[in-house]
Amino acid sequence: MKVADLEFEQRTRDSFARQPAMATLGVGVESIAAGRVVLQMAHRADLTQQHGFLHAGMVAAALDSACGFAAFTLMPADAGVLTIEFKINLLAPARGPQLRFEGAVTKAGRTISVVEGKAYEFEAGSDERKLVATMTATVMTVRGRDDVRH
Repeated sequence: MKVADLEFEQRTRDSFARQPAMATLGVGVESIAAGRVVLQMAHRADLTQQHGFLHAGMVAAALDSACGFAAFTLMPADAGVLTIEFKINLLAPARGPQLRFEGAVTKAGRTISVVEGKAYEFEAGSDERKLVATMTATVMTVRGRDDVRH
């Protein structure tokens, strides 16, 4: 993948840190590479639906961030990112105890990029993981707008 900004990793970490929503959910950065971001969080009872599964909205929010930031890694230093569309498939209840959200760029464009996301549940220290959701996201490169920071 072609990187437009060699400082993409730190720029991505800094941008992610400015997201109060992810902090509220307890989502953190596991790894960042060109065109790929992995986020993680622990299952929390206060983020569940009535059956004790992580609420689908929480899964969608974390996957959206993983996908958006994966695209962000390939954007110029003066660009911001906004999701313009996503489709999520909820494949299994997200029980945890740990969750990983992976975003990987499928097609990076000058203005529009397509990103695939996958959410897994797993136990710390185990190599086994279960796919609980997939996402296809379309994200837009945004430049020259004061209300969209990079």
